[in-house]
Amino acid sequence: MVWFSRKQTSVLGIDISTAAIKLLELSREGARYRVECYSVAPLPQDAVVDKNITNIEVIAEAVKKAVKQSDTKLRHACVAVAGSSVMTKIITMPASLNDEDMSEQILVEADQYVPFSLDEVNLDFEVQGVNANNQDLVDVLLAASRRENVEDRVEALSMAGLKTKIVDVEAFAMENAFGLLFDQLPENLVDQTVAIADIGATMATLNVLNNSRTVYTREQSFGGKQLTEEIQRRYGLSYEEAGMAKRHGGLPDNYESDVLLPFKKSMVQQIARSLQFFVSSSSSRGVSAIVLAGGCASIGGMEKLVEHELGIPAFVANPFVNMALSHRIRPQSLSNDAPALMVACGLALRSFD
Repeated sequence: MVWFSRKQTSVLGIDISTAAIKLLELSREGARYRVECYSVAPLPQDAVVDKNITNIEVIAEAVKKAVKQSDTKLRHACVAVAGSSVMTKIITMPASLNDEDMSEQILVEADQYVPFSLDEVNLDFEVQGVNANNQDLVDVLLAASRRENVEDRVEALSMAGLKTKIVDVEAFAMENAFGLLFDQLPENLVDQTVAIADIGATMATLNVLNNSRTVYTREQSFGGKQLTEEIQRRYGLSYEEAGMAKRHGGLPDNYESDVLLPFKKSMVQQIARSLQFFVSSSSSRGVSAIVLAGGCASIGGMEKLVEHELGIPAFVANPFVNMALSHRIRPQSLSNDAPALMVACGLALRSFD
């Protein structure tokens, strides 16, 4: 199966997260991108657990809904598997090999790197460039994932009437979208080590990039669902009512101080803990900036709290700042959803590889 970079027609970026299907279509004129359409279709609880699809039919229905809402005409899509379900390895190969010979050679060698039978995995490779120590060799990124991780996503999209052109990896999609944030970062941070803290409904993922390349990824169970459940418990609401109240307001005066602030502080602690894991597992002195992504990044004042508590510059991700918008896009809605659309954006950018 095709994974990474091959020439394509335009593709929809479709991010299957634990709480929603996020769909995005981009076009490009000259050097400028344009948002053609996007939509977010909520998922019921437990349709995706720990980044694994548990109900393909439910996912397919939500994808159909997202396609209908967005009014897109595209039928080819790019989807991603979670970084935790993918094994990646940089291997060196002779620079003289063409693609076909390299494919054959990698299949021969993959056995020693992949911890499963090759019959059970989808794998692909991408040449990263000439090896720093030997000009006759190239560094090749090998990626492998259990077949069902890939096939469940492809089947769900197929049931929704879409053809999967590319299966990517969430961390690489995030890296792809990060390139759009350069203009928003201070100049002295462009070549530095930057962390993206992506905190969604049930999963917090830390991606650390050095010179715009992913060097570290860590996932842990934590997310906005915990805030929703606390609202539900504290104010005697149903889970759905608590979710609506969280987004649209109307909660008692003590909500900010008694419920929201403790959750924000927990979020900062999660980010700090992940950063500590990164520092202890590498020779790095730490990160120069933190970009906040995922639905929880939209909580008011989150970046100021992170900056204050951790002493590191923090920014809320918005990959659409310099893009044109089609007349169908409501700028305020897109701005609100932008931090949660980083993966979908990285996937939609594959149209232009």
